[in-house]
Amino acid sequence: MRILLVEDDVMMGNSLQKGLGANGHAVDWLQDGSLVEGAVQSNTFDMLLLDLSLPGSDGLDILRSLRAARKRLPIIVITARADVKDRIAGLNLGADDYLAKPFSFEELEARIRAVERRISGFAETIVRFGPLNCNTATREVEFLGEKINLSSREYQILSALLSRPGAIVSKAQLTEKIYDWDSEIDSNALEVHIHRLRQKLSTKFIRTVRGLGYQLVDEPLQK
Repeated sequence: MRILLVEDDVMMGNSLQKGLGANGHAVDWLQDGSLVEGAVQSNTFDMLLLDLSLPGSDGLDILRSLRAARKRLPIIVITARADVKDRIAGLNLGADDYLAKPFSFEELEARIRAVERRISGFAETIVRFGPLNCNTATREVEFLGEKINLSSREYQILSALLSRPGAIVSKAQLTEKIYDWDSEIDSNALEVHIHRLRQKLSTKFIRTVRGLGYQLVDEPLQK
């Protein structure tokens, strides 16, 4: 999942970026509220983690503007404003969840997964496609009944493909989902990761559609 983190506190921003990155997310971090709408316009994010007390533009104003523009981007407010009236204001303006500081990192991750499931239509933490089961809470993957150990990047690619099961996902779309602004991307990096993922699953489970991208295949398969 590619996440836009908007947080002006340097210590918290660093901590969240590192923690979320270690859990397999691509995280871009902004500290100025005035930069948010431009970033959302020019990039494809899966979720926005939005502080409210920001330089440049207040978080509630950002939320109001994004929803007025009919942006369907899932938004979790993370803020020290814990009053009921602030929570109500954030939720009424279109936030998908509201988390008051201080909070545990584990709770934030759980709320991210819950919002992701709700938006994608998956009620359970287990996502199934053909012979593959993926536990989005524990990041455990089973293929043909066998547990598979994936690297963080391999899991990101699989998760991106599972978000659109059976559909063709372009190389550009995959790249945008798994790499943040600070990543150095080799020209064939994505192909290398997909090759390794195929070796761990099945060469036929991830199909290359020439000139278009990649898709998961729900057909009888064997390793």
